[in-house]
Amino acid sequence: MAIYVGNLSYDASEQDITDVFAEYGQVRRVHLPTDRDTGRMRGFAFVDMETLAQEDAAIDALDGAEWLGRALKVNKAKPREERGGSFGKRRY
Repeated sequence: MAIYVGNLSYDASEQDITDVFAEYGQVRRVHLPTDRDTGRMRGFAFVDMETLAQEDAAIDALDGAEWLGRALKVNKAKPREERGGSFGKRRY
């Protein structure tokens, strides 16, 4: 399972996020999605930690915490939903 981290400062780096989450356990991976047109960070990240207990501790401690001038939104990431191709279809 992954942690969703929203409302990130655009100045945050992968290493910055790793350092913050490492206080709560072993960080396995940080993913910072970028805009495909501009290459700019989109303002959120996903963090994978070693155990669910570490994820829960990080969520409890960091959700709502101020970091780099922004109040973080930290919770369990939801599975990505399939996007239905509605191009050309009418919805009534």
